[in-house]
Amino acid sequence: MPDVNGLDLQSALAQTRFALPVLFLTGHADTASTVQAMRAEDVLEKTSPLQALLEVVSRALARDAQERQERFSRQSLHARFARLTGRENEVLAHVLRGRHMQIAGDLGINERTVKAHRKSIMSKVEVRSVAALAQLSQDAGWPVHPEPLLPSPSI
Repeated sequence: MPDVNGLDLQSALAQTRFALPVLFLTGHADTASTVQAMRAEDVLEKTSPLQALLEVVSRALARDAQERQERFSRQSLHARFARLTGRENEVLAHVLRGRHMQIAGDLGINERTVKAHRKSIMSKVEVRSVAALAQLSQDAGWPVHPEPLLPSPSI
């Protein structure tokens, strides 16, 4: 490569949003460059058997496919929670804290409105139970604000 060496390319790829697996095939590996290249999927010498290269490529492609699937799943999960309105997020915070009976009073809204918001949340997040909602919320790392739900009484 005329303008960049393999280690520079590896570093640049690592900075991207979706880093690709990197394999090094070298004719002259020294200790320092091999240590730096260890962030790569593998390092082989040009004299390595073809079967070794094929195995490394196969492992790299399998790992990359797995990571792409995990990214897609996380993005899909985040998209489901991103559909929620501000009020639905407030109701969700109460539900996830187990404050089912206090939601209407805490938010100053009607019980029927709370039920409508809960139904909408369950539909948008595509779950059928509060347990599934709680699990998906945790899996998504969906932010539920840790501050108290009710204002502190003034003294």
